[in-house]
Amino acid sequence: MSTVKPFLGLRPTPEHIDKVAAFPYDVVNSEEARALAEGNPYSFLRVSKPEINLDPSVYIYDEVVYKTGADQLRKLVQDGILIREQAPAFYVYSQKMGDHVQVGLVGCASCEEYDRDIIKKHEFTRADKEEDRVRHVVAHNAHTGPIFLAYRSEPEVDKLIMEVTKETPLYEFTNEDAITHTFWIVKEPARHAAIEKAFAQRVPTLYVADGHHRSASAARVGRARKEANPCHTGQEEYNFFLAVFFPHNQLKIMDYNRVVKDLNGNTPEQFMAKIGEKFTVTPASAPRPTGRHHVTMYLEKKWYELVPKAGTYPENDPVGSLDVSILQNNLLAPVLGIADPRRDNRIDFVGGIRGLGELEKRVANGFAVAFAMHPTSMDELMAIADSGNTMPPKSTWFEPKLRDALVIHSLD
Repeated sequence: MSTVKPFLGLRPTPEHIDKVAAFPYDVVNSEEARALAEGNPYSFLRVSKPEINLDPSVYIYDEVVYKTGADQLRKLVQDGILIREQAPAFYVYSQKMGDHVQVGLVGCASCEEYDRDIIKKHEFTRADKEEDRVRHVVAHNAHTGPIFLAYRSEPEVDKLIMEVTKETPLYEFTNEDAITHTFWIVKEPARHAAIEKAFAQRVPTLYVADGHHRSASAARVGRARKEANPCHTGQEEYNFFLAVFFPHNQLKIMDYNRVVKDLNGNTPEQFMAKIGEKFTVTPASAPRPTGRHHVTMYLEKKWYELVPKAGTYPENDPVGSLDVSILQNNLLAPVLGIADPRRDNRIDFVGGIRGLGELEKRVANGFAVAFAMHPTSMDELMAIADSGNTMPPKSTWFEPKLRDALVIHSLD
């Protein structure tokens, strides 16, 4: 069963929250982060993407980058922008994006349960990105951004979380992306005990929805510190990592689309003919796919609908039957020559939050073809994680994104 743990948080004062809170480090690139933080000395991007404090010529994985981030974190504490709780607490975090609302518990998850696969993963991590987050955690001695975890909705657990939302929030603000963030603190030990018991009894498994590199790095740091500590008890803060726990039925997965730079030496006519061997191709009535196993394609200023023909994918295989797998195995690899989409620089990925107009824009500005995907479902994600398999790269795009720095988990 799943462990959740209150912790001694480090968080912004309410009057500074809208200045401090920031996009996660992996949602914006360095140039975008510089622009977002410009004129704002309190932006947490100065901690999570510390290269923006330095000359752009500095290599983003240079040791000075991590040291600068740690210095920025210390400064926020010294200046009273970040304050430490007087006692361990849970928090409740609500996000509202249009009509969509999701409400989760903020606390610590167990590194041991991550290692034992009680916390299940659905993606591989890249060694360079994982190493970057390890160095970040070590330099800052903290988990500065939460991991996005999901659990199968349980009424008793959900009720305990939702009850908190009837109270006065600690923070409430709306950022430039029109998403409203509301944050409550849960201080009472009796409520902590009830929440911990409910998760331990009713939530057998947690799923990493977003944050595979952050969770992998947290577990690595935890293992290293355990091995280096002859007095290890299992209760040290390095044994746990910062997370937000959401019920699966509240989460919104958006499409994660593909754009490719060329047709792999094919003329458009040859390309269409090869696609037709595995897909039924018709003009699309609208750019957005109408359902599962429907992909739309933008080529030469026209949208087409692609439906895989019978026998082109294994229907009972939770990974092979994903739309992204069907496209990869029947078109991207054999026709466009993209065998490894993780490393091939001819392909790029566009999150659904940017809209399908972004695909048309990319094609107008140098890409040859774009593919719009139907979103992967939470049921598909959990089935794959439960089976011990991993999803193809760039299969899911969760929105809204969690904000960094609503609360920080220190390892001391």
